[in-house]
Amino acid sequence: MTTSHARRHGLTPLGAGIGLRREFHELLPRTARALDWVEFVSESFLTLGGRAQRALDACAERWPVIPHGVGLDIGGPEPLNEDYMTRLAALVERVDSPFFSDHLCYARLGGVYLHDLLPLPFSEEAVEHVVPRVREVMARVERPFLLENITYYAHMPGRTLSEAAFLRAVVEEADCGLLLDVNNVYVNARNHGYDPRAFLDALPLERVVQVHLAGHTELPDMLIDSHGDTVRDEVWSLYQYLLARTGPVSTLIEWDQDIPSLEAVLDEADRARAVLGALGER
Repeated sequence: MTTSHARRHGLTPLGAGIGLRREFHELLPRTARALDWVEFVSESFLTLGGRAQRALDACAERWPVIPHGVGLDIGGPEPLNEDYMTRLAALVERVDSPFFSDHLCYARLGGVYLHDLLPLPFSEEAVEHVVPRVREVMARVERPFLLENITYYAHMPGRTLSEAAFLRAVVEEADCGLLLDVNNVYVNARNHGYDPRAFLDALPLERVVQVHLAGHTELPDMLIDSHGDTVRDEVWSLYQYLLARTGPVSTLIEWDQDIPSLEAVLDEADRARAVLGALGER
């Protein structure tokens, strides 16, 4: 039986967590509610100081805190940003994070950050471009690194692989972990007309170290990955399907728009924790 990526790196599942958002800087570090870990946006803390840093430090005293980036630009055409990499490595070391993550996408052109996560062509050439960049990141930061599957609303030209085959090729050839966003799988499956369970079955699930769960918006002709609502029942069902194959996985509730009370987000984390806990009762 193949040893999982997490086990190979001595990583144990963290349980159910939520993201550190500006709206929760005061309340989250003091909550008496159950919480297992906290994820934060790397780019918000590459320069230290201020209220946000105090909130992160207070969280780090209570829970594991995990950096999740949006600006690494792992698939971009330009060399990885040297200053960014130096600051990221220092941040991961400072908070003593067991792992860190970013998205399998490109996010910059001509040195300009695009404020979006754009899909790469699913091709052998894109795999060959991304893999050495992932290895460079892992060599610089020296912690387990996870890539996340993104949502996309159109295929990039040059596609020669399925999305699942592309994901598999990148993470296996780079020997990195997978942050599997289950909502993204569901949204892409609905928008592009494939079976989300068959998609999961085609992935190297032994490399899944973390899961994201989030809400989405349903329009007449498509779904939008909005992160602005509770997790839909269909996504919870897909999450349970995944866990039946992986066992417990560190699970994060993402809520980034129309952010409700902290209690409402923690309620979603409680539901994820209950699903994780039910695995041990079987």
